[in-house]
Amino acid sequence: MQQFKKVAFYTLGCKLNFSETSTISRLFENAGFAKVEFEETPDILVINTCSVTENADKKCKQLVRRAKKINPEVYVAIIGCYAQLKPTEIAQIPGVSLVLGANEKFNIVEHLEAVENEKQSENEAVVKFENIKQTKSFIPSYSIGDRTRSFLKVQDGCDYFCTFCTIPLARGKSRNAGITETVREAQKIADTKIKEVVLTGVNIGDFGQGSDENFFELVKALDEVNGIDRYRISSIEPNLLSDEIIQFTLENSKRFVPHFHIPLQSGSNRLLKAMRRKYLRELYAERVKYIKKLRPDCAIGVDVIVGFPGETDEEFLETVGFLKDLDVSYLHVFTYSERANTTAIKLGDPIPNQIRAQRSRHLHILSDKKKRAFYDSQIGSQRTVLFEAEEDEGMMYGFTENYVKVKTPYNADLINQMQKVQLTEIDRDGVLKCEFI
Repeated sequence: MQQFKKVAFYTLGCKLNFSETSTISRLFENAGFAKVEFEETPDILVINTCSVTENADKKCKQLVRRAKKINPEVYVAIIGCYAQLKPTEIAQIPGVSLVLGANEKFNIVEHLEAVENEKQSENEAVVKFENIKQTKSFIPSYSIGDRTRSFLKVQDGCDYFCTFCTIPLARGKSRNAGITETVREAQKIADTKIKEVVLTGVNIGDFGQGSDENFFELVKALDEVNGIDRYRISSIEPNLLSDEIIQFTLENSKRFVPHFHIPLQSGSNRLLKAMRRKYLRELYAERVKYIKKLRPDCAIGVDVIVGFPGETDEEFLETVGFLKDLDVSYLHVFTYSERANTTAIKLGDPIPNQIRAQRSRHLHILSDKKKRAFYDSQIGSQRTVLFEAEEDEGMMYGFTENYVKVKTPYNADLINQMQKVQLTEIDRDGVLKCEFI
């Protein structure tokens, strides 16, 4: 592959995608490629796509156009969820040369070698994908070198088939490596300078399904890995977040931080059933109450969808009221968008886009209030901050163990360092200032 020397990567979507992009980038580096930035005229650009929302699809097309402006000769390879769901459609995007589905993306270097040997037609994209039912293997992945923390993939795929979601169609059935192999991957991270690991997957609480292992056993095993200061659980379904997981991570763990991100999606039980979620709002409220009983300072993030088909004004206000009463720290608000081959688009009664936008704005305002109240409650407390490398107008930022964003004047010696601080006041940007202890 003599004409290909430099490769760049662009990742759309979730932390799981970032872990996989990083692993794929190491495959290229092992094959002799130089990894460069998007703007540094790469010979190959690999775009790892998401397809959770319509905007992710549009973003993919925009990136291809941008890449061709930077280097008209760049070889563009598309991988990820969008590539699995709509490979033929992606192949029609001007400038795309290679499209790889879920089974093929980790063999991308070999695919490129084959393409070169076949002397591909200049205007014809090569498409390699299989039916997602054929995707049964689990490829361990973790990110490193891209940011202060590492994303460790512990699980892939999902068996839930929520009516709004395309992920099972893009990633296949739930699967994972065993605990021993997962701990081995964590040890590889521990052997670097990384101090924080975020456990990621599609449905990580489903770890070990069909075996004698489970997510709680994994958590306890990872807690024994020396060399990692902090673990953060990226997102876990409320019906899979057991009391024993909550109690261990908040009271007995040496390394797991007091921070949970728990998808809710709606505060209306009728909508939760229509979404085919596996819990009702009462269970969600119980989980939050138990967490706060054990650790009042624990951060809790919430995913919520607005504009789901048939969501009435009353049901939206039911969600708003439920969230107001919950002791949670911030919201991730998603505006529902129609996705092909999902059950939700067959339900009828779509919500007008302007109403979806209004409801989204309403919840973003509520999220800002929740976050401000949580940050206010932390003023005066002593925390440990892991500072990151990015500099912004002479300031640097980091996060406490309970996910409070902190700022301080830039000092290169603080990068990737755990620092004891006292939180002092919230600045006009909504970030906490601190004093070093």
